[in-house]
Amino acid sequence: MSTEAANAAPTYGNWRRPRRPGLGPFGLIGTVGLFGGLVLDLMVSLVSLPLTLVVVLIQALFLLPLAVRTQDGRNVYQLLALRVSWFRRRAKGSTSYVSGPLSPRPGGTFRPPGLLSRVKVSEGRDAYDQPFGVLHHPGKNLYTIVLGCEPDGGSLVDSDQIDNWVAAWGHWLARLSSEPGLRGASVIVETAPDSGTRLANEVLPRIDPNAPAAARAVMEEVVQRYPTASSEMHTYLALTYGMPPGQKRRGEDLIADLAVRIPGLLEGVVRAGGGPATPLSAERIAEVVRVAYDPAVAADVLEARAVHGGTGLGWEDAGPAAAIEKVNAYQHDSGVSRTWMLTLAPRGTVRAQVLRGLLEDAPGTRRKRVALLYRPIDPATSARIVEADRRAAQFMATSRRGMVQARAANEVRAAEQTAVEEATGAGLVEFSLMVTVTVDSDAELDDANVTVRNLLAGARLLMRPADRMQAAAFSCTLPVGILPWEHTLVPRELKEAL
Repeated sequence: MSTEAANAAPTYGNWRRPRRPGLGPFGLIGTVGLFGGLVLDLMVSLVSLPLTLVVVLIQALFLLPLAVRTQDGRNVYQLLALRVSWFRRRAKGSTSYVSGPLSPRPGGTFRPPGLLSRVKVSEGRDAYDQPFGVLHHPGKNLYTIVLGCEPDGGSLVDSDQIDNWVAAWGHWLARLSSEPGLRGASVIVETAPDSGTRLANEVLPRIDPNAPAAARAVMEEVVQRYPTASSEMHTYLALTYGMPPGQKRRGEDLIADLAVRIPGLLEGVVRAGGGPATPLSAERIAEVVRVAYDPAVAADVLEARAVHGGTGLGWEDAGPAAAIEKVNAYQHDSGVSRTWMLTLAPRGTVRAQVLRGLLEDAPGTRRKRVALLYRPIDPATSARIVEADRRAAQFMATSRRGMVQARAANEVRAAEQTAVEEATGAGLVEFSLMVTVTVDSDAELDDANVTVRNLLAGARLLMRPADRMQAAAFSCTLPVGILPWEHTLVPRELKEAL
């Protein structure tokens, strides 16, 4: 019976890396340059053969870096651009940040640094009269709302129920493709050792002074020892909307528009097993960011919320007092963080619990955040992409022989399945994953690195540290709506062409 149930357990997969346009390892720009160079070589050869050799050598020097790529698809030019940007930022002093009354920055506040330095926060109320915060990114004219939920656990749950949850989550993601103005979404799962503050505030005030001494001692011992073997977990969903080009709307009108959408979004999250879901107020968003930059104040924040019902914390005070970005780490107030980025999703099919170990609390860390980033693609573009993938997969399957042809045949089946699912209403979504681990000191980073590698092996993921961009990667794993593809110096379309 158990063997049959295990064999019947559903599997998931069929994700495919977007196919790069171009010939072989060259992107679209490299392919155009290659064929343009051949035409130029033929024309120059009519004039002088030595000059042709010089032209060919120059073309090879420019095109060879486009052909040499890392495992995650970056070419030599992209690696050089990353290092040049790092040296420029370090020379300008942009890798260090100091805030507060004694800092040289005007205002004397503790605003978050980097990509969050210009963010403005406002607040509205949804159809159920719940407050929700709206983060405005003025540089890109983007607006973000944050939803919080308490997902149902996976223990003692039938596989059929898990399959229904996954299907409901797929429907929710497909709906995002048709959500007007949506630029991207992120799901952040944050775990940390339990400080015991919530348990103490719930149990200790309820102990009867006239109760037997043995009963009081048992309850006090539970409050003291239970947090050492438990952890707290928080799940956030950040949805970022963009203003249509050329359209100007007042902030009040946009907040009213988002307030109407929130109930439908919350309903989809609940159906997908998200448990109780509510929008986060501006104060709650500021608290999450504040604790991320200064993990030592987590217990104080929980204490203030339990005793006074809130902290009164605003966005102007959510950032760190000081932060230093290093090549492979990001130091901020009472913590040191390192972020990893996804390079390759699990190959083949996986079970529903593939990310369970990665999402759980990691021993020896102060805090850990796992961020899933989604970029929904509109239905019209999705149809063109799946048809292009079908043609490319069929061409590869018929143009080669041997074992490569067998692998290409699998590509054909995957492309055909994707096309059928898209034609029946499924959405096409690009996704990535980032992991941020925060520890107390630099000396603990090596142990955290080993812990993350073990977790990634269990999840069948390949990831690399976000070296020379740790500060920006740290911001991307916060529930504040930072979409990496919207904040690149080189336009996304040009990067895809490379």
